[in-house]
Amino acid sequence: MLREVYINKISAFLPNEAVDNENIEKVLGQVGDRPSRAKRIILRSNKITNRYYAIDPNTREATHSNAQLTAQAIRKLKKDGLDLDSVDVLACGTTMPDQLMPNHAIMVHGELKCKPLEVVSTAGICLSGITALKYAYTSIKSGEAESAVATGSENSSAIMRAENFTPEIENKVEMLEKNQEIAFEKDFLRWMLSDGAGAMALSAKANENSLSLKINKIFSISYANILDTCMYSGCEKLEDGSTKSWRQYTPKEWLHKSIFSVKQDVKLLNENVMEYTVAQALMVMLEKQMFNPQEIDWFLPHYSSGYFRDEVYEKMLKAGCDIPQEKWFTNLSTKGNTGSASIYIMLEELFNSANVKKGEKLLCYIPESGRFSTAFMLLEAV
Repeated sequence: MLREVYINKISAFLPNEAVDNENIEKVLGQVGDRPSRAKRIILRSNKITNRYYAIDPNTREATHSNAQLTAQAIRKLKKDGLDLDSVDVLACGTTMPDQLMPNHAIMVHGELKCKPLEVVSTAGICLSGITALKYAYTSIKSGEAESAVATGSENSSAIMRAENFTPEIENKVEMLEKNQEIAFEKDFLRWMLSDGAGAMALSAKANENSLSLKINKIFSISYANILDTCMYSGCEKLEDGSTKSWRQYTPKEWLHKSIFSVKQDVKLLNENVMEYTVAQALMVMLEKQMFNPQEIDWFLPHYSSGYFRDEVYEKMLKAGCDIPQEKWFTNLSTKGNTGSASIYIMLEELFNSANVKKGEKLLCYIPESGRFSTAFMLLEAV
């Protein structure tokens, strides 16, 4: 018999002090001999005013690994009363783990040094956090576990620092190319992504004396059968739309081509991300009568940039899902775009704000532009 599953505690960990737009290039470092010409345009468009980096602003050395960020978020659950020794499953999602192997969740478990338990890591980009949550959710729902912790985390700054682009710049200077500017698809993401981690404690039992969020549905769908790769790392995108793996390049080419930097096909993104991650997916959900838009009290959209906000709404209307923007909640401008951690960090702020009331329903939207997939989560405050 399938059971109900509840999110009972939510935490977020953001490293160091907030970095505003004036200081962002000081922390990440300047690529080449002049400031980025794209930075101001991108920041004006994405409407992010503050974000956090796991970088010491004075020494520019890393202050946390991805696994350490995640472990810190989980420790905050412990401070909030979670008994880690009662947890049966630890599921962790991230875009960029600290190493190719072992997996990210195993390293988080090693940081925590709690009891032996089932540990699962989910791969992906923004969806990796929600797929980790879904694993934890289904483990409890099926009766395989009594309690679980799910996380989403990102340490994007580790590969966004200027030093990582120096070999490419030197190579391009030698070739008299681009006057010491990295390609826009790489520079674009330096001003979009930041660091943070979130964690949720799940159980088959709701809190007795405080609010819980019952998970009614986690729906995800991929459109990789239709669209080419859009956001990528560890490969190069070729003219025919296919990708060439890092394993097919020499170590020298890894440096000169910045193979491991994160890149975005911005044209492909703008043309397709909202149509597929919003309109097409919502049409499927509404056709299957998964929810009634009129019953939604809170909509939490994880869009990567404020530039997309109005288009999200347009595509929702196209799908027949009218949730007025006064019902929306996002903290993108103050917490930054933390990828797979974003939905955790949004829910943490709203859940712990006392603004959500018993009986209210929440719809969360998590898109991924890697090769265009998306997820929606339906929650109910109990």
